[in-house]
Amino acid sequence: MPKHNPNLTRRAVVGALASLPAVGLAGRSFDAAAQAAAPKKGGTMIMVMQSEPPALLSFVNSSSIALTARSTEGLLQYDDNLKPLPSLATEWSVAPDGLTYTFKLRQGVKWHDGKDFTADDVVFSLQTVKRLHPRGRSTFQFMTSAEAIDPHTVVLKLSKPTPFLLTALAAMETAIVPKHVYGEADPLSHPNNTAPIGTGPYVFKEWVRGSHAIWERNPNYWDKDAAYLDKLIVRFILDPAARTIAFETGSVHVGYRTPVPYRDVERLKALPQIRFEPKGYAYDPPNIIIAEFNLDNPYLKDLKIRQAIAHCVDRAALCRIVFYGNAVPSASPVVPYHKEFHDARPTPYPFNVGAAQKLLDEAGHARRGNAMRFTINLDYTGEDQRPVAEFLRSSLARAGIGIDLRSQDMGTLVKRVYTDREFGIHLASISNLFDPNVGVQRLYWSKNYLRGVPFSNGTHYANAEVDGLLEQASVEPDKDKRIAAWMRVQEIVKIEVPNLPLAMATWQTIHNVVAQGHTVNAEGFEGTFSKAYMAE
Repeated sequence: MPKHNPNLTRRAVVGALASLPAVGLAGRSFDAAAQAAAPKKGGTMIMVMQSEPPALLSFVNSSSIALTARSTEGLLQYDDNLKPLPSLATEWSVAPDGLTYTFKLRQGVKWHDGKDFTADDVVFSLQTVKRLHPRGRSTFQFMTSAEAIDPHTVVLKLSKPTPFLLTALAAMETAIVPKHVYGEADPLSHPNNTAPIGTGPYVFKEWVRGSHAIWERNPNYWDKDAAYLDKLIVRFILDPAARTIAFETGSVHVGYRTPVPYRDVERLKALPQIRFEPKGYAYDPPNIIIAEFNLDNPYLKDLKIRQAIAHCVDRAALCRIVFYGNAVPSASPVVPYHKEFHDARPTPYPFNVGAAQKLLDEAGHARRGNAMRFTINLDYTGEDQRPVAEFLRSSLARAGIGIDLRSQDMGTLVKRVYTDREFGIHLASISNLFDPNVGVQRLYWSKNYLRGVPFSNGTHYANAEVDGLLEQASVEPDKDKRIAAWMRVQEIVKIEVPNLPLAMATWQTIHNVVAQGHTVNAEGFEGTFSKAYMAE
């Protein structure tokens, strides 16, 4: 595999960082005692993101979950054991038959534009999420009605139980948005998705594409003992080497999902001002890195070709070479983090280039000399995914499958894959979330093939037995029966290979010692940051 060379020299990277909004951090002396300092109001915390999302609100998409809760809240939040805690809802109850949910809403809450938050906003939000969100379609599939009983009470009626529904109400998963702002406009393209008005602790101020986004403290936030920071800045730094240097120089304070090249982790751990936080990933565990096949593609619709591709990939080598041991091989779409639901049985297509070549011959694509049998494009986003993409290209070339790599920003990829469907293989990092029916079902449920909706069933996979098992698991109150259904789903999709799960990378939040309070519950970096503060 070709060795990756950073795009920028160290001097160029430092110069580029200096051109972004500055707060005078470089050269500061760091005091380990800052970790124990009491929270206080004031200061600016700078976050770093590995890529720039197409929106700042994951209301009807799942491509910007890290930034949603900066301004927008959910009905609930969750502790490290996924126990629900109050947010916009202060009380909730579920009927014994699991078919009626009642939420009492927080009173006195204002939207950032000064309008009152009411039950009508919740009803609008849940109905829209059910209709358009790639995961919400399955989470709320049995919700038959959402009704505002009074301005501060919402009642949901279900036709069948949904065992995981009460855990699906965090901001990053089910955002509550202002009905009066959206009106009758199309939620998929509404301006509020890029300049969100919410109820949260920070008010959106600006988004300079290709550079940064800024939020400022909400002076009218309902929790008077929170929202410590004057300002939150998110810097979009696409070059992996540049992010490492930003942490070294103090140009950024915090980033999640191990936002630096894995080869740099040990070096950063040795720095006295840098900390690594493994908590904060219970709600949204490490993703499955997966190669998604376009089953409408003339090559990839052939099962033998998909089987051949599976035989080409050595997952253990991928984890060792690309992730420096900071990843776990997984042939299953349910990540090893979900120990009970994860199918640890080996792939039916182990690494075997000879077997791949035989299948390709049988499929009618005999190799002539050193020429490739055929070529497929592989789409990915950013420099972080490039090493995996290059590994796959090298792996498939051994069997005579050519791969054209295409890098693009997230917005371009979403349009190419989910709207235009002009792709062969899509290298994705897919969240399992807190339950496989929420995070994984969307990939395989035929009813979730939605043109234009990111991270839905992008392969166009359809299997009646899988549909039935997924729908059974989504309403089954008996956990053992749910696990059995998911084991069968994983068995089927391993054989039919609509996509190729590769590995689960380990995640940690990297932060400067002065940045505190960013990881306080199961949502971690994807939470509201209402308790975040600068300890100086």
